[in-house]
Amino acid sequence: MGFPVIIFRFLPAHGMAVFPFILVKEKKFESHKILLNHEKIHLYQQLELLILPFYVLYFANYLINLIRYREHYKAYFNIIFEKEAFNNEQDLDYISKRKLFGWVVPGKQSH
Repeated sequence: MGFPVIIFRFLPAHGMAVFPFILVKEKKFESHKILLNHEKIHLYQQLELLILPFYVLYFANYLINLIRYREHYKAYFNIIFEKEAFNNEQDLDYISKRKLFGWVVPGKQSH
């Protein structure tokens, strides 16, 4: 499934997935395969949760992590959806073999 990539210079990160778009901060990221794969994983997570519940769970998980870790980056990297995306972003075939709700058991790696 192809998703439109849009340059949005005011992003707080290099990339962001907002269904059905992948937003990137700079033109050079339009062809960054790993970043785009990471964001595509988020788009599939959003689809399987019917979009809006994804955002609710994402931000709730972030807030819980922020209370738990008391540090933005640690809270962010331990969001369940981010764990799946970071653990699999370098596997450019991951989307084709990804299991439904792959974020439920995202793997062993944490940041």
